[in-house]
Amino acid sequence: MLQALKGFRHLHTSAMKQAVSELSVPVPWGEIRGKVWGPDHGRPVLCLHGWADNCGTFNTLIPLLPKECRYVAVELAGHGWSSHRPPGVCYSFPTYVMDVRRVVDALQWSRFSIIGHSMGGNIAGMFSALYPEMVDAVVLLDSYGFLPTDLKEIFKVMRQGMDQMVTFEKKTEEKRVYTYENAVERLLAANPSLSERSVHILLERGLVPVEGGVAFTRDFRINLKNIARISLEQSLELQSAIQAPVLVILAEDGFEKIFIEPNQKKVTSAILQAYRDRNHTVVNVPGDHHIHLNEPEVVAALVSDFLQNKALTQPARTTNEQTSKL
Repeated sequence: MLQALKGFRHLHTSAMKQAVSELSVPVPWGEIRGKVWGPDHGRPVLCLHGWADNCGTFNTLIPLLPKECRYVAVELAGHGWSSHRPPGVCYSFPTYVMDVRRVVDALQWSRFSIIGHSMGGNIAGMFSALYPEMVDAVVLLDSYGFLPTDLKEIFKVMRQGMDQMVTFEKKTEEKRVYTYENAVERLLAANPSLSERSVHILLERGLVPVEGGVAFTRDFRINLKNIARISLEQSLELQSAIQAPVLVILAEDGFEKIFIEPNQKKVTSAILQAYRDRNHTVVNVPGDHHIHLNEPEVVAALVSDFLQNKALTQPARTTNEQTSKL
C-alpha cells in the first residue's frame, strides 16, 4: 500500500519533469512549501490552491499555460507539506494573505500575476486589493474573489468559530491512520467534484506515511469556522481597490451550485456585476468545481490568452533571482 503511494509519486514526478522544482520559504513557525514550474527569470505568476487542497491542484493546468512564465504554486499554512500554524492560532483569510506577503517577499517579487482557485481566489482578491501595485493580473478559478457574510450573521459565525477552537483544544487529537485505498475513498466522498485521477494527484502531497498506513497532512483546524468575516459592502469596497485586470472563470456545476444558498445568490450576483461594471471579464464554462484540475484544457486557453494580453504585454518590474534558490 505504501509502495503504491511511492510508486504513484515517482510516476507522476517523472511525467511532469519540465523544470519543476520544490519551494521552501522559512516562516516564524516552520516553512511554506510549494512547487515551481518554468524558467528562472520567467514572468512571475503565483498560484493559490483551494480549501483543503494543495499545490498539486495546478499540476495539470500549468503545463498548458504560457512557457515564458515562472509559476510558483504555494501550499498555504496547514495544507500539503507546509507547516501547521502554532497551537492556539486560527486559520483565516487575513493570515493567509500575510503568508502570501511573506512568500513574495522571499522571492523578491515586486510585481506578478495571481491565479487562485476557490479559497485561493478569495485570498487573491484580498491580496490584490491590499497590495494593488504588486499585482498585474488576477485569474479567479471558480471563485468570486470575495465571499461575504450577511451582516446579521457575522458575529454569530465569529462566536461559533471561537467556540469550535476552544472545544478542539480540549481534545487529544491523534492522526487517523488509513490505507491508501481508504484515503482515496474518503477524499472522493468529501469532494465529489474530483475525478479519481485528480484525487491521486492531490494525495501525492496530501498524505504522509505513518506506522500502519498513511495519514492526511492537513491541519484539521482548517475545518473550523473562519472567524475573520467581511460584509458585502466591505467586499465591494475592497474589490474597487483592485487595479489589475481580473478574469473570473465560473464552472456551471461548480461553487455556486455546491456551496451558495439561494438567499446568497443576490450577494454573488452583486460581486459579479461589480466586476463587469469595472470592465473585468466574467466567463462561464461547462464543468465542476475542480474543472482546472479534472479537465484543464477547458480553461487553459482562457487563462493563457488573458495572461498573454494583460500581463505579458506589460513591462516587467520584478527581481526573481532568488526563486531558483528556494
